[in-house]
Amino acid sequence: MRREEEDRVLQRLEEWEQREGQLPNLIEAYRQLLIIQRQARSRLSTPQLTLIKAFAERGPQGAPLLSFQELALDWVQVGNLVREIADLVTEDSAEAKNEVQALRDIASDVTLLKDVVRLWYEGASLAATAAAQHVDDQLLSFVIGLALKPFLSAYSEALLPTVNQDLWRRRYCPICGGKPDFAFLDRERGARWLLCSRCDAEWLFQRLGCPYCGNQKLDSLAYFTNDDRRYRLYVCEECRSYIKAIDLRHAPSDVILPLERILTLDMDRQAQEAGYKKVL
Repeated sequence: MRREEEDRVLQRLEEWEQREGQLPNLIEAYRQLLIIQRQARSRLSTPQLTLIKAFAERGPQGAPLLSFQELALDWVQVGNLVREIADLVTEDSAEAKNEVQALRDIASDVTLLKDVVRLWYEGASLAATAAAQHVDDQLLSFVIGLALKPFLSAYSEALLPTVNQDLWRRRYCPICGGKPDFAFLDRERGARWLLCSRCDAEWLFQRLGCPYCGNQKLDSLAYFTNDDRRYRLYVCEECRSYIKAIDLRHAPSDVILPLERILTLDMDRQAQEAGYKKVL
């Protein structure tokens, strides 16, 4: 999420709180998370992308622009973020306290933390590492992703202008290789764009096709829309996945795309109750 978007989201949530008296618990937790990430982002300098031309040349070859080896991360700051986020997202129970401690132990061991982040970034399984550290692998992946968000967003903001959108159109992010978790139809042509779950990069994608398995069969692809046609839920019967989308042609001008992930959580519930899965 860009800095100006962060400011707009926080302002929107403050207005919501003033209007309603208080925010729903989940939305309040999201605000606290955003504040933590924003503070971390404010301490980052613009990525020194001295090889930006070489990065840009990878696009036509199908490789994301940023490999793990090229990530310049402040590991002390990453560890601090893991600890802060672990405290925020875990429930107050005996089991959760044990997992928080496990996450804290990972954050304090720089060698282990680097290995976990590398596995997460390259899309490898965290199951073995998580089991050895006595923490749920999905929780570990979730917390690592949230801790890396400020860094990856900064790289995305710097690198995205180098992407040739007409040539990319792949099922993974052109910046970090992450999977999409949201989509939008633009105001001009109704073209479909995907939003990266990891770095918030936006990239152009075909209107027909599953962004997860690549299925293009008309009889196994569909979308559902709400009454005012603002939102769509795309589903694939081949892999039973779904992705949420907003049609900007039927939406107000002040839409903040990353915030729409949270405002549409009921769509996730409906999709999952219908037997579709969220792919990340």
